[in-house]
Amino acid sequence: MPRSVNHVASRAKRKRILKLTRGYFGARKNVWTVAKNTWEKGLQYAYRDRKNKKRSFRALWIQRINAAARLEGMSYSQLMGALHKAGITMNRKVLADLAMNHQEAFRAIVAKAKN
Repeated sequence: MPRSVNHVASRAKRKRILKLTRGYFGARKNVWTVAKNTWEKGLQYAYRDRKNKKRSFRALWIQRINAAARLEGMSYSQLMGALHKAGITMNRKVLADLAMNHQEAFRAIVAKAKN
């Protein structure tokens, strides 16, 4: 009995991945093994960089809060300690936005934290 190979499914799988690699350079877009490896590596980079994006934004927010806090005569760590002691629970994303776009609101929060 001849060997049975499901060419339909195999070809469909290859076509699906080659379609995902459209726009890549050279053999990365049309040679099956190269395209598959490139696509898989791209998924690894995407997973890693979703984590790095959160890390980068948190660092940016901290820098912005620190810069605004120093204009008010406090360091970042002093401000965060004072906010915690005052019972003001506000995340860094919102604090950074206030520091950049609404300075008077940020000043009011710093004044509340100082007292």
